[in-house]
Amino acid sequence: MSHQMKIQKKNDMTEVGIIMGSKSDFIIMQAAKDFLDEMGISNEISIVSAHRTPQLMVEYAKGAADRGLKVIIAGAGGAAHLPGMTASLTTLPVIGVPVKSANSIDGWDSILSILQMPNGIPVATVALNGAKNAGILAARIVGAYRPEVAAKLALYADEMKQAVLDSGKSL
Repeated sequence: MSHQMKIQKKNDMTEVGIIMGSKSDFIIMQAAKDFLDEMGISNEISIVSAHRTPQLMVEYAKGAADRGLKVIIAGAGGAAHLPGMTASLTTLPVIGVPVKSANSIDGWDSILSILQMPNGIPVATVALNGAKNAGILAARIVGAYRPEVAAKLALYADEMKQAVLDSGKSL
């Protein structure tokens, strides 16, 4: 049995690709998928390791735009090369999620690996284990050309505001 995963071939309606270096990252990355699902944004999710499946990473990144993706969210722990290498292979916006993994240096290795990209290869980086914010940022990018998504994001912001105001009433 082959251990190499196939890249999901979704229809042109899939707007956001979520990739991660290993299955253990899914515990964190699920939050991005959940938010995108809540916003009605089509997405796909795959395990694509920069170190263990580099050719798969190249194929995924180079083919992403042709498959209709608009944004890629890439989560990785440890050395965390997946977001940066993906960004080097596509013109799509890439959002990096540093993941605090079992072999991590308290997450700083992942944060710095994603954050300190060279000029010309930008990766938007969210907080350590900040997959939900990655989903929100991806939704904002999609919302720039889909008014119905922008409206859902405005409603989401209003709900957060109201939750803060309501919490103040209980003091």
